[in-house]
Amino acid sequence: MGDLNVRLISSRSELNIFTRNLLKDIHAMERMLEEGWFNEDPLHIGAEQEICIVDNHFKPAPKSLEMLEKLKDPLFTTELAKFNIEANLRPLVFEKDCFSIMEGRIEEKLQRLRKLGKEDQLDFVLTGILPTIRKFDLEMGNLTPLDRYYALLEAINKMRGSLHELHITGLDELNIKHDSAMLESCNTSFQVHMQVRPDDFVKKYNIAQALAGPVLAIAVNSPLLFGKRLWAETRVALFQQSIDTRTASEHIRDRSPRVTFGKSWLEDSIVEMYKDDVTRFRVMLMTDPEDDVFKQLDKGVTPKLRALMIHNSTVYRWNRACYGISPNGKPHLRIENRVLPSGPSAVDEVANAAFWLGLMNAFDAEYPKITEVMEFDHAKDNFMCAARDGVNTDFSWIKGRKISVYELIKNELLPIAREGLKKCRIDKKDVDKYMEIIEARNESRQTGTQWLINSHIALMKQTSREEVAIALTSAMISNQKKSLPIHKWKLATIEGITHWEPYDMLVEEFMTTDLFTVQKDDVPELVADILNWRQIKYAPVEDNKGRLLGLINYRILLQYYSKNSHVKPSAKVVVKDLMVTNPTTIHPEATIQDALQVMREKKVDCLPVVKNDRLIGIITEGNFLNIATSLLKSREKLHGKNSGKD
Repeated sequence: MGDLNVRLISSRSELNIFTRNLLKDIHAMERMLEEGWFNEDPLHIGAEQEICIVDNHFKPAPKSLEMLEKLKDPLFTTELAKFNIEANLRPLVFEKDCFSIMEGRIEEKLQRLRKLGKEDQLDFVLTGILPTIRKFDLEMGNLTPLDRYYALLEAINKMRGSLHELHITGLDELNIKHDSAMLESCNTSFQVHMQVRPDDFVKKYNIAQALAGPVLAIAVNSPLLFGKRLWAETRVALFQQSIDTRTASEHIRDRSPRVTFGKSWLEDSIVEMYKDDVTRFRVMLMTDPEDDVFKQLDKGVTPKLRALMIHNSTVYRWNRACYGISPNGKPHLRIENRVLPSGPSAVDEVANAAFWLGLMNAFDAEYPKITEVMEFDHAKDNFMCAARDGVNTDFSWIKGRKISVYELIKNELLPIAREGLKKCRIDKKDVDKYMEIIEARNESRQTGTQWLINSHIALMKQTSREEVAIALTSAMISNQKKSLPIHKWKLATIEGITHWEPYDMLVEEFMTTDLFTVQKDDVPELVADILNWRQIKYAPVEDNKGRLLGLINYRILLQYYSKNSHVKPSAKVVVKDLMVTNPTTIHPEATIQDALQVMREKKVDCLPVVKNDRLIGIITEGNFLNIATSLLKSREKLHGKNSGKD
């Protein structure tokens, strides 16, 4: 849970004061390490569960503040967007039945949320990226209204500028612009914390880096964003690009993104990482200073190191070094694994955590000096390859050996993880339960990503893109409520949608975006062939910058060729001579009812969708026919159920 008492730096003097406090905190930590201040035993584990809130149409519901008011529980807290909420799990001693307890606590928190949200027809989803999220949901109106979040977004904009570009290429390609870093709020994760002894920190942190690729590969759960099939774990690309404060330059210069895997193995201590962060990254936020940290140390009082923690919270390492204060007043060190996505189910998440923690606890017995047998660049490349390709990745492993995800997990990592859990005296039934889930997922190759992709392929043959997203989300919720691990999930179906009423659907959700356009100086013959080849009735006319100039359709072409049926058409006639200029358009954030009303009033059966003078889509009577068909099926299913009850 981050410090909420932060603000933007308003002057150079404030920046200098905060920088001095930041440097003092680093020197204070060095002293604490030298003097042995830190808790060592027993070691604890913990987690932060990020959750998506959806309405009865399975769309993001910006209701976190209302839910927090009902909960009145400090373990629940806000996220960047109002349609997400975070549940913090109390630390557990790393032993015995800690994983069963962790799973039970996640399920209890979900059940509590569902019970309180039932009155408002809200539900809650564990997913890396919600399939139904829309670009419209990322407007500033959905930012959680806390000073911390306003300050963070403003600081990013000051460094980078207000225009954020996102370009991710996978099976499909996504290339969009947005006016804030709210794009980051598409991501939801399951962050696992492991307490580490100070003397072990360097070794354990380097092991966490080496394991990031394989652990992510078997846990991927985020392939879709805005209906596009992108990376196996699109969160990785989205997170880095959405809050990247770097600007483009003509010069070849290395600049580190604030979301980073790192540049090298850790060598000396945790302080080395904090020094690197201060060296590479400008201060973004500040807080009021605490009492002089050295006077606190002299009195035997553990300092909060607030300046250091604030700066650390604005540098997003996939394996983050954390400092905290235990209930007994002594400080401790943790490694926070930020690699894992939320979902697919609570039991899957705990299996992922157990797999990682087991590996962390025994990997050094197998490889005492990982930095001597693995290149750092291989560990980094493995992580990025796992994010792109998931279980289909081939890794550069120990001493550069090439190995598939399947072979590595089956033959090497699962035995090590089991041994690591046994060393911590984890109950055998828990070891078997959670490691068998990882094993079954590896054998079936059905990760959350693969389930989503396979379901998406099957569903797109039956219905619209918007209803596919609803079917995926509905199936997720259903399987999560059954506590089923992902390898047992059946593919999502249209019949699995529990309820759907599209009345408040937005234009951007059902418009056609795969457009076939022409330009004003094209010949009519080209338009005729395009309409014929693509079996469409309309072709928007746009310029080289994507601005809508007009609309041409098959009726216009029929009239043109009919009038010239007995003479050769003029070679001088081009599209601009025939097109409808200033066609009726609609905004992507209008509702389905708005679009239908405009089409009726203007007596048109086609509406180009325009935003900021740019053509972004088109809706036709065919889109409404698809919606009507889906709605009829939904109503038929609903009445069928009711009649069965009678």
